Amino acid sequence: MHQTETNEFRPTILSYVIDIPNLCSLAGLASTLAAIYFAILGNYPAAMIGMIWAVDFDWADGLIARTMDNRTGDDRIFGGQLDVLIDIVSYGVTPAILLMSYGNFETIYLPGAFLMLAASAIRLSYFSTFGLSQDSKYTGLALDNNNLIIVFIFMFETMLSNENFSIAFYLSCLILAALNVSQIKTPKFSGKTVNVQLLAVYTIFITSFYGWTFI
Repeated sequence: MHQTETNEFRPTILSYVIDIPNLCSLAGLASTLAAIYFAILGNYPAAMIGMIWAVDFDWADGLIARTMDNRTGDDRIFGGQLDVLIDIVSYGVTPAILLMSYGNFETIYLPGAFLMLAASAIRLSYFSTFGLSQDSKYTGLALDNNNLIIVFIFMFETMLSNENFSIAFYLSCLILAALNVSQIKTPKFSGKTVNVQLLAVYTIFITSFYGWTFI
């Protein structure tokens, strides 16, 4: 009886969509879906644009949430859970699919893709358990850096042969996976307004760089 009464006062699932930070998170998920779609098709410039915008929306949702005074504890918990679930798709699944796609989905790329995905899941689970360290730093390379670095690496894709870039990209993905689960301490870049502004500049640059290929 008590459980039924409690449930009656719970907000509906979709009520959490009417929340600007959560809408921002979902916009990032839409960008991620676009990145996955174009990666599978082999349209890597379009995939890079989707990947960088995913980070942009991810950083923006946290910044917006911190400026809102009317969010309840449940709002913050729901938003945090939504953010974590989207992160593993944006920064784990997407790079893994990108790696396999660039390797023409050959079997040799499966281990690298799995390691990136596994490292993302392990790191997010660790962060959900322990949070930031006492000095407000992450343990291991934060997953959003995966996308920031990958879109930069792909700027040199045309400068190398397909075979050489495949090797370089594969190695880069393995290094990123190792850094994700390492014990290095990295600052929380997304927590400062100036860093979000710098990311916006980087996003415009990356979008312009890859968008030029469509002209």
